[in-house]
Amino acid sequence: MKRRKLALLSLLLNIELTLFISPLALADTAGVGQVESFIQGVITAVAGLAGLVATGYFVVGGFRYITSSGNPQNLDKAKRTLLFSATGLAITIAAVVLSNIVTNIANSAFGS
Repeated sequence: MKRRKLALLSLLLNIELTLFISPLALADTAGVGQVESFIQGVITAVAGLAGLVATGYFVVGGFRYITSSGNPQNLDKAKRTLLFSATGLAITIAAVVLSNIVTNIANSAFGS
């Protein structure tokens, strides 16, 4: 089961990275602006994928919570799923914000 999830995640990541990054990878010259846009494209693609996965886990956790029927073990699993997906989403959002802050500081220090 874990192998199937890993294979599906790998497939989705490859598809998303191919769709978002391939136009950026065909640049003729590697200037600072092009490297910056490439890295921003990678961060955007990974953050989008992480948001999609977190949304899926929110749905799974909510479904488990609703269908737990008062069973303490199932209720605890559902709560942990919701907590971990919220934590992952918060980390993803923090990473995007931090990368934007670093990009703005680098642009003001070194110029575009």
